[in-house]
Amino acid sequence: MAVDFTKQMKRDFTILAPDIFPTHMELLQEVFALHGYHVEVLHDEGPAVIAAGLKYLHNDMCYPATCAVGQQLYALTSGKYDPHRVALIQFQTGGGCRASNYIFLLRKALHNMGMDYVPVISLSFGGYEHYSGFKITPLMLFTGLRSLIYGDTLMLLKNQCLPYETNPGDTRKVIQKWIAELTGQFRRKQGLTPKAMQKNLRAMAKDFHEIPRTPKDCTKVGIVGEIYVKYSSFGNNGLEQFLLSQGCEYMVPGVLGFFQYCFANIEMDHKYYGGSRLKLLIGRKAEQIAGAWEDWLIEALESYPEFVPPISFEKIKALADRVIDRGVKMGEGWLLPGEAAELIEKGYTNIICAQPFGCLPNHIVGKGTIRRLRELYPKANIFPVDYDSGASKVNQENRIKLML
Repeated sequence: MAVDFTKQMKRDFTILAPDIFPTHMELLQEVFALHGYHVEVLHDEGPAVIAAGLKYLHNDMCYPATCAVGQQLYALTSGKYDPHRVALIQFQTGGGCRASNYIFLLRKALHNMGMDYVPVISLSFGGYEHYSGFKITPLMLFTGLRSLIYGDTLMLLKNQCLPYETNPGDTRKVIQKWIAELTGQFRRKQGLTPKAMQKNLRAMAKDFHEIPRTPKDCTKVGIVGEIYVKYSSFGNNGLEQFLLSQGCEYMVPGVLGFFQYCFANIEMDHKYYGGSRLKLLIGRKAEQIAGAWEDWLIEALESYPEFVPPISFEKIKALADRVIDRGVKMGEGWLLPGEAAELIEKGYTNIICAQPFGCLPNHIVGKGTIRRLRELYPKANIFPVDYDSGASKVNQENRIKLML
């Protein structure tokens, strides 16, 4: 039986979250704080964390579960936290993959550890579970989504500055400056109005533009794939750092795009299966609002032509339509080949598709669409890489070197 997260717990408990999106998560935890929740993002990595995940989860579970749940179980047994004063949170989209079972597996693991008393919170759009002391309000949801634009901007500009910086460390300093600035603004309940966001985005672009850079001939690599291993350095064995060491400039699509994909799928559900027209209108409105935020980022970069901006999500949908039907929406679904096409058209013709070993949705929309993508883009070099607790990092990196 699920343990309720009560109003008293909201005041006194620390909620432990896995580090799914580096940078974005630091901003999101401040959004939670704005609404009275003390969320702490876990950064533990390494063999001990993987061992904790493998010890308490079925070994047939996907690698993101081993990493994300492993971080939480490792934290509980590390001695750093009082297990009687913490809760765990997992993010769920409710899609047709093993990720929908993380909550139940986590509770089963806690039972086996003798910690049934630890509350587990499901964070989802669908509101699959209800708690007396935890609720995602529309305001909280859209505040969190607004923060993703900032995280996407930092990630986008970091990736285009880091390989070329004249003075190593300058890019990291700008990132740290803006994380401190933005979290400070959030604490003061600032930085989230349209005017403030546009002002911040322009200032961020200016700061990255002013980083001294030395022109180099870097190999351009795009990264797509399953949402966890695409973004998490823990999940992809430090893929970005490795590419940097090989003289590459890499680009990863923004996190907001995944949420736009979720909103767009509401329309596809209505098209194929019918259902509530109100839900359809809400999905369209949410997609429209997120598209406006995306436009602000594109506008902020117009003064700096050295930066490659994102394209509109409408364009990504059009690119995906050339590859696969948008009714294919398990896991990353049609978004994955849509993002791959976007990156190829931007000049990132070497594409790494990062996927957990045995991830059925990603093997269909990842490996399964490579042939069609190569037909559309004959010069594209598309390479799937499987990540798993039993996979060798050396073998992964050697295969990527051969690709490059």
